[in-house]
Amino acid sequence: MHLSKEQNTKVEELLSQMTLEEKIGQMNQESPSIVGGFDVPFEELIEMMTDGRISAEEFQNMMSAAERDFHENDIRAGKVGSLLLDDPGKSNELQRIAVEESRLGIPLIIGFDVIHGYRSVYPIAIAEACSFDEVLFEETARIAAEESRAYGINWNFAPMIDVARDARWGRVSEGPGEDPCLASAFARAKVRGLQDDSADSYVAACLKHYVAYGACEAGRDYNTTSMSISQLHNVYLPPFKAAAEEGAATAMASFNDLNGVPCTVNSYTLRIILKDTYGLEGFVVSDANGIKECVTHGIAEDDADAGIQAVKAGLDMDMGTHIYKEYLKDAVSAGKVSADVIDDAVRRILSVKMWLGLFENPYVPEETMAKYQDILPKKHVEKVREAAEKSIVLLKNENQTLPLKRSQKISLVGCLAADKNEVCGAWAMGWKEADCVSILDGLKGAGADVVYYPCGGPVGDISEEEIQKASADCDVIVAVVGELTNMTGEASSKANIKMPGKQRKMLEKLLESGKPVIAVLMNGRPLALGWEDEHLPAILECWHLGIQMGNAVAAVLLGDKNPEGKLSSSFPYANGQCPVYYNHPNTGRPGSRSKFTSRYLDAPFEALYPFGYGLSYTTFEYQELKAEETEDSVKAAVTVKNTGTVDGRECVQLYMQDVAAGLVRPVKELKAFQKIFLPAGTEKKIELELKKQDMGYYDNDGIYRLEDGMFRIYAGGNSRDCLCEELRIEF
Repeated sequence: MHLSKEQNTKVEELLSQMTLEEKIGQMNQESPSIVGGFDVPFEELIEMMTDGRISAEEFQNMMSAAERDFHENDIRAGKVGSLLLDDPGKSNELQRIAVEESRLGIPLIIGFDVIHGYRSVYPIAIAEACSFDEVLFEETARIAAEESRAYGINWNFAPMIDVARDARWGRVSEGPGEDPCLASAFARAKVRGLQDDSADSYVAACLKHYVAYGACEAGRDYNTTSMSISQLHNVYLPPFKAAAEEGAATAMASFNDLNGVPCTVNSYTLRIILKDTYGLEGFVVSDANGIKECVTHGIAEDDADAGIQAVKAGLDMDMGTHIYKEYLKDAVSAGKVSADVIDDAVRRILSVKMWLGLFENPYVPEETMAKYQDILPKKHVEKVREAAEKSIVLLKNENQTLPLKRSQKISLVGCLAADKNEVCGAWAMGWKEADCVSILDGLKGAGADVVYYPCGGPVGDISEEEIQKASADCDVIVAVVGELTNMTGEASSKANIKMPGKQRKMLEKLLESGKPVIAVLMNGRPLALGWEDEHLPAILECWHLGIQMGNAVAAVLLGDKNPEGKLSSSFPYANGQCPVYYNHPNTGRPGSRSKFTSRYLDAPFEALYPFGYGLSYTTFEYQELKAEETEDSVKAAVTVKNTGTVDGRECVQLYMQDVAAGLVRPVKELKAFQKIFLPAGTEKKIELELKKQDMGYYDNDGIYRLEDGMFRIYAGGNSRDCLCEELRIEF
């Protein structure tokens, strides 16, 4: 985000004309209430959709059909700066009140949760990150911006860039996984795609959830977080730093407390780090009800106290509680809040609105409104299908069970296989069922010889009669198993992340047939797959891939597309391994077969499938790693050979270990990656560069340190299986 000198001047002129009430109004975001015989706040309606009480489509119908109470008089009085809304007609109506009927004509900024696409829903973030494709990340964000702007949404509550290492946390589905380097690349690309102001349609990005929300204790949503300053800076802050430096316009403070101070009122994270150090030029909004929850946290006596603490800490906009609107004027009058603090917040809000062009073009044109009401653009559908295909990860493929042949008779089992309503995943808000392709429809459309048997799913019982039918007349069984959408996302933490319901029993019964049983996973988190890995010949991780899920899965199953995804998060063998992640610090007694080491007696000490892991229908061999120091970098070269019979894409990954440092460092840290295409039987020398400036770490005073010493440089196809070279580096 960058304003011209002229735009900055306009912001200052406008600020000088505003009353205190009008300034505080800009800091107030309203959530709609649905009226029609009952009154349900917007955030509760979202919760109803999240926990499955209403479907996403029902949510859309309610939003479209019900009367909305937006407190129009408050908009006229300049007491509303932002709305949560996804109706372009209503957006224009309320924007017109703000622009034409309020004293200063300041337009509203309209925000909405567009986490992984609006109508053209692409894979959930944990899945899309498996593509390791920065160009793709940017392209899908560009589609989201274009479509959401057409629906009157000029502020996307995305990207969600929480680093998350505990698969029990439901919101692990919404972010790019466990690694700071990959998450930072994802964050930068998403900001570029959303905020490309050279395009006709762009939106303000909102970085969430700031910060360390992904480290909630025991994986329980909204729970406390506690960590060293070094861990905060080395693991959880890097994606936010990268996105802020890319020019992200806004950020959202997370619900959790961090080392005893809720992020909503945390001046260290909001003012000192995000604004002063990282240089965020725009504003920070609370998460829903976040300011009020500071009273429940026990850090504020009452709502007024919570509001004072929040605004002084650098929280610029209140989402939905009216605390700023009700208490800030008196706080300023009493000298408890400086007028300069208010001015700084409002200046930031006005700057984002100015950069978005809302003062010149506040309305959605009629032709733009109509653009996505019927058939989606072909280029959007093709791009989200590409994203879905690239996000699929082949976890196991014993005896080349996959790909399937079109001549094979396929029994497709599992309720998820035919359910269009389950393909989009958590926090997909604008999708239409007519756009969605189930796995059954995808296989039929691809010409497979397939017969469908529901048999069972994540909830309810299984049908042994259908299992017998499915097993009888087929060459191979494809079992679509996993989680319902409402089992992941916000407020969906789980203590048990094994295959839910009776699906494992269903798999056991199918295996009794003696036919090959392929598990196709639909899920929003890494599952504990120890049993599945031991018993099934093939496992394909397909996540929740969006509206083109069925076509993408069919293409990979049938070999039209060679799987190329690499895991963005480690998969545990058993529940008790959580949290499990590759870039852990070493202990004085690293895990081994010896009892007196850092291990479990009843489970492996390593992940079942580590970060960066993913198979292909071909095989790749790494040879001749050479690492050498230059004046300002380490350059690594490695030869990669396609040793199989199928053309394929491989993600070459470069890792580093600081062998002896002032603080214990991780056993490996991803530092660079590169996707390559190799025809069968060919090889290529790949060069990757690691800047010396990126080889340091933050200490417990938050100071970045570069220390001379021994470093190990690793290259390979995942975080576990790597070649290694040692270098002694001087900075």
